[in-house]
Amino acid sequence: MSNKSLLRINNLQAGVEGRAILKGINLEINAGEVHAIMGPNGSGKSTLASVIAGREGYEILGGEIEFRGEDLMDMEADERAHLGLFLAFQYPVEIPGVNTTYFLKSAINETRKARGEKELDAVEFLKFIKSKAKLLDLPEDFLKRSLNVGFSGGEKKRNEIFQMAALEPVMAVLDETDSGLDIDALKVVANGVNQLRGPESAQLVITHYQRLLDYIVPDVVHVLHAGRIIKTSPQEPAQELEDKDYVWVIEAALTPA
Repeated sequence: MSNKSLLRINNLQAGVEGRAILKGINLEINAGEVHAIMGPNGSGKSTLASVIAGREGYEILGGEIEFRGEDLMDMEADERAHLGLFLAFQYPVEIPGVNTTYFLKSAINETRKARGEKELDAVEFLKFIKSKAKLLDLPEDFLKRSLNVGFSGGEKKRNEIFQMAALEPVMAVLDETDSGLDIDALKVVANGVNQLRGPESAQLVITHYQRLLDYIVPDVVHVLHAGRIIKTSPQEPAQELEDKDYVWVIEAALTPA
């Protein structure tokens, strides 16, 4: 694992319509690491993912977010994406009339252009995208379908991971990717995520359930409660949550030694 910091969050405070949700988040993720954030509903997990990615509708009330040494606070979502950030949504959006191939070609070439790289022509792109589909064992007709339209829950999540593979982000934030998946679909998605792990990239896996972490094994697990990270350590918190529950873990973390 590298000591090169990719994401550094310092005392992040954020909310919606004047209501504070994140109340002082501190987090650092290095290249080569996978971190998991767990917590009960309403703890601020999805808010944290959205704020990192720059989604609209959230108020930053204080603190700092740095990614690859750049201050993200004044960057739009597309600028963050061009820098190498990717957010896999809990509820992927349907876009009728836009097939997956066209969507990805536009996204990839916009990112390459922003980085000063040559855009892929049609032949180069098709070769590239088929190699990524093969990596995730996706049928070719998947690429011709309108983005997420008529997709099952599992297909939508596989498509998110496929987009992640194609865009090759430096850091991926997976917001409850396991939500609504049966065990077979969960294994497929987790396998895709694991194939994309590397020494120069990092992942932040946000989940309510421990079961995802049986298949995507994190280096560090954080427990989020009431807008604050109350516990950080290797994999033990996830197993504690499996054996006990959030109430027990939260009370243990907040009880003075």
